[in-house]
Amino acid sequence: MNGQIMIKLLLVEDDENLGYMIKGSLEDMIGGYEVVHVLDGKEGLKAWKEFSPDIIVSDIEMPVMDGNEMVRIIREADGDTPIFFATAKGSPKDVTTGYRSGVNNYIKKPFLPEELNAHIQALIKLKNGMKMRDENKIFKLGNYCFDAEHSLLQLNLQDRILTMRETKILQLLCKNKGDTVKREKILEDIWGESNFYTSRSLDVFAKKLRTYLSEDPSVSIRTVKGIGLMLID
Repeated sequence: MNGQIMIKLLLVEDDENLGYMIKGSLEDMIGGYEVVHVLDGKEGLKAWKEFSPDIIVSDIEMPVMDGNEMVRIIREADGDTPIFFATAKGSPKDVTTGYRSGVNNYIKKPFLPEELNAHIQALIKLKNGMKMRDENKIFKLGNYCFDAEHSLLQLNLQDRILTMRETKILQLLCKNKGDTVKREKILEDIWGESNFYTSRSLDVFAKKLRTYLSEDPSVSIRTVKGIGLMLID
């Protein structure tokens, strides 16, 4: 493989023919992969323990144990291994259930092997980039991790990409956690001016940030009436 690092991929797919095709395509056509293919979530758990994969790609609906249950069990002990759901199911309810289980991303069936490879390479690149991030721009907020450098708010390996202004507001509050940041300072620092319109915009952004942080009740952005905002965790 000319020194290429092999990616150990666990494929959990109950369609035996499809699994065989994906395994062959990744190992032989694209290259750089060692793929173990199993047919259900119970076998997936056994292979995860024995194979120690770098990436897990799993169907959702399978006999014996489905993908959501398998991922929930894995996440009780392993919060690092990236997990994709490869599925024809893509309703908002399905996606929400998967993310709550601990899956990192979805890829919609049918897909080309090159498409799956692109998703995997992008996630690996992101993870490697995180190792080099500026620790002065990383803030722990209860169960959340806020990476201001990459505009990422993370909870249980789920990444929410923030806008530039959301990032700057949350970073300012993090740097002054536990203290009231005056409304005028936030407006001047973020918008460059303080007036009725920018003040209304700040209210909208504060509401969005509260929603993003709502899954951990220990974290809150409080309005100090007549003064400004305070971040507490």
